[in-house]
Amino acid sequence: MTFEWGQRTYVMGIINATPDSFSGDGLAQVSTEEAVARAVAQARRFLDDGADILDVGGESTRPGSVPVTAEEELARVVPVIRALRTAVGEATISVDTYRAAVAEAALDAGADWINDVWGLRMDPDMAPLAAARGCPVVIMHNRSKPKDVAQEQRLGGRYVGINYEDLMADIARELSEQMAIAAAGGVRAEQIILDPGIGFGKTVTQNVELIDRLGELKALGRPLLIGPSRKSFIGYTLDLPPEERVEGTAAAVAIGIDRGADIVRVHDVRAIVRVARMTDRIVRR
Repeated sequence: MTFEWGQRTYVMGIINATPDSFSGDGLAQVSTEEAVARAVAQARRFLDDGADILDVGGESTRPGSVPVTAEEELARVVPVIRALRTAVGEATISVDTYRAAVAEAALDAGADWINDVWGLRMDPDMAPLAAARGCPVVIMHNRSKPKDVAQEQRLGGRYVGINYEDLMADIARELSEQMAIAAAGGVRAEQIILDPGIGFGKTVTQNVELIDRLGELKALGRPLLIGPSRKSFIGYTLDLPPEERVEGTAAAVAIGIDRGADIVRVHDVRAIVRVARMTDRIVRR
């Protein structure tokens, strides 16, 4: 698929190959065959509903989550991606991982993009891998630390006490540093997509401000991806659990598109495709 940035908003559908997703849509503890079958069915629904990209992840990144081993992550994502490549033809598939070994195996299995929530800072082999493969790579801003997480049973985890001198200036500076890591590893600028990391090491108030001021990051010169879907800043704003956050997600997506988002990463693909198309009609005339 050819992406023409600025012409319309692209929708990335989330396929959680993990039993502990915060959003409640992950694959439960079932056999590998059943997990793959469910992922393929979900991917087909997403594409029918208008998704442009399928993002497959094998480790939860919710606040307070417990990391899995590389072996477990590989076992979760590689069979799913291999099956998706066969089942969905030329659809764009992204692998959500910060481990180069997992990304490499996923690319070998048929993935097209790397989506790294640690923005090339966790694994020094990730940038050279992206450079060697020449694939798009999503570089995300992330200040997550387990000590900064506050948990609430109904609404889930959120980050508290995170200090920024200037929220957008700090995010822009750190994303620029991550782009420098990419360049040092041989990644071309045109491969890079930037994600400001909504929900990753940011308080409820900071996440809201980030969406409102997203346009300031356009100065970095790369397409912007946002992932507000069902996140806790919506839950704590509306006092709603994850499964009741579609309207809040829609509002965040619409404002994000108006402020310059090129890709929106979401769980509720059908609803958000409609939101994106309507918002595009208003703001991209």
